[in-house]
Amino acid sequence: MPAPVPPLPSPPLAAVEDAPSEQPVSGAGHRLRITLLMAGSCLPILGAVLIAPVLPRMRDHFAGTPGVEALVPMALTIPALSLALLAPIAGIVADRLGRERLLVIATVLYAVVGTAPLWLDSLGAIVASRALVGVVEAAIMTCCTTLIGDHYSGRQRDRYLAMQTMCAAISATAFFVLGGAAGSAGWRTPFWAYAVSLLLAPAMAAFLPRPRPTDNTTAPSPTTPADTTTAPTPTTPPEPAGRSFPWRPLAGTCALTVFGAVLFYTVQVEMAFLLDDMGVTDPGMIGLAIAASSIATVIGAVVFTRLGRTPDTWLPAVFALCALGFAVMWLAPDPVVLTVGAVINCFGGGIMLPSLLTLALSKLDYADRGRGTGLWTGSFFIGQFICPLVVLALTSAVGSPAGALGVLAVAGSVGAIGLGLAARRHVPLTAR
Repeated sequence: MPAPVPPLPSPPLAAVEDAPSEQPVSGAGHRLRITLLMAGSCLPILGAVLIAPVLPRMRDHFAGTPGVEALVPMALTIPALSLALLAPIAGIVADRLGRERLLVIATVLYAVVGTAPLWLDSLGAIVASRALVGVVEAAIMTCCTTLIGDHYSGRQRDRYLAMQTMCAAISATAFFVLGGAAGSAGWRTPFWAYAVSLLLAPAMAAFLPRPRPTDNTTAPSPTTPADTTTAPTPTTPPEPAGRSFPWRPLAGTCALTVFGAVLFYTVQVEMAFLLDDMGVTDPGMIGLAIAASSIATVIGAVVFTRLGRTPDTWLPAVFALCALGFAVMWLAPDPVVLTVGAVINCFGGGIMLPSLLTLALSKLDYADRGRGTGLWTGSFFIGQFICPLVVLALTSAVGSPAGALGVLAVAGSVGAIGLGLAARRHVPLTAR
């Protein structure tokens, strides 16, 4: 197993990552490790999108419950609030307890709390169980992303961060279809899928290697096939005295991530309701329509890997794409055009997410990577959580969900212009 990224201050770290001496990781152990990390990264996506196609049916089932119009969407997004609040704490725990140990524990608990709505009859209790899903998702997502940062560096790390987005989007596509198909048998049926995490936990416990952060070098785990590199593992320079956590550089990226998450996740939350308003009521058809737009996220992530390593230069165009998608959805006369707008929006999101995560990881030393990744993850999911609340407030203000998308189109355009002006003036977007 390769040594983690050397812990240097942010500017020297960037220089190290760009250096030609950077060595890619290969071997059977590497392939097994990245497969498990990608599979683990898909679990929070399962929690985020699986029940989206059945939200209208859930709303009908609990029609007499006070506040149902807000509580049903929260059943989808409340995990994001828990994740947002607890991801920074999960990062601290991961740094101290160990990323792999925390990941295995959380993966087992995911199945327990994820399937709870199968036996709960109260909408309030279901929302509470969904909050617990977010607690374990905080640990899973933070640990998986941190481990990618631990074991890979430079362009290879960027590729795997993009692959993480691609796998999430592909799994989202499959989960939308699965949720829609399962939802045809009842709105509770999709919750059975959460039990899949019980298959991953034993493999993670047996085969994920254990880094040694005390010396920042690791040997292959006895239970994992040895990794190989194209050259000997680089040695780690001593940690500079007086190193402090990069709060200020990371704050700009996190703030931008909250805004970007609102733009990205609106389609996931509102698409089913927009299609329902247009007369598309079958959960299977809703799932297929949302899945079609999710494929664009995969394409966007692939494009990210071809754009080089300076996200500051293309983020204005990415935010403009998201705004354009909202504008098309706002003016859509039928479900087909609505889906086209969602595709445009999700394509931009596929580029945006790994770009923002790459910016965040470039600022973090090894010892702080769990905490920093947790802060970024929390920022993304706080944006995901407030997304339906923002849309609800905008809908009340302008009179329709479609009009709310029009407001978001304007907001995305303003953000794109601001980022573009900052790029032209050579002002770092994230106070680096």
